[in-house]
Amino acid sequence: QVQLVESGGGLVQAGGSLRLSCAVSGRTFSAYAMGWFRQAPGKEREFVAAISRSGGNTYYSDSVKGRFPISRDNAKNTLYLQMNSLKPEDTAVYYCAAGPMSYVSGRSQYTTPRNYDYWGQGTQVTVSS
Repeated sequence: QVQLVESGGGLVQAGGSLRLSCAVSGRTFSAYAMGWFRQAPGKEREFVAAISRSGGNTYYSDSVKGRFPISRDNAKNTLYLQMNSLKPEDTAVYYCAAGPMSYVSGRSQYTTPRNYDYWGQGTQVTVSS
């Protein structure tokens, strides 16, 4: 079993920054591709960013590309999402997830929630205007 615990959420003004972390335990962290998703009230869960097992490949939604770099530290079993230039529309609960995607997996496999086996409980991010 894999446990994922997000942290770093909070309330920030538009234009500000936050860094989310996702601590992973229970299995070898480097064996999993990792992703960040978010869900705003009344909306479906949507893909934000993902990173391959080694960190060599990253994927972003159009809405966050260039603002939210994703990274991972396999020595610390931790996934990060640096959130810059935040906008009110970024307000949501942010979830990290772990999945079995490999280096041959295409972008669509990383962006689809059902391809991830393990999920954290989420952390709230609220951006005020």
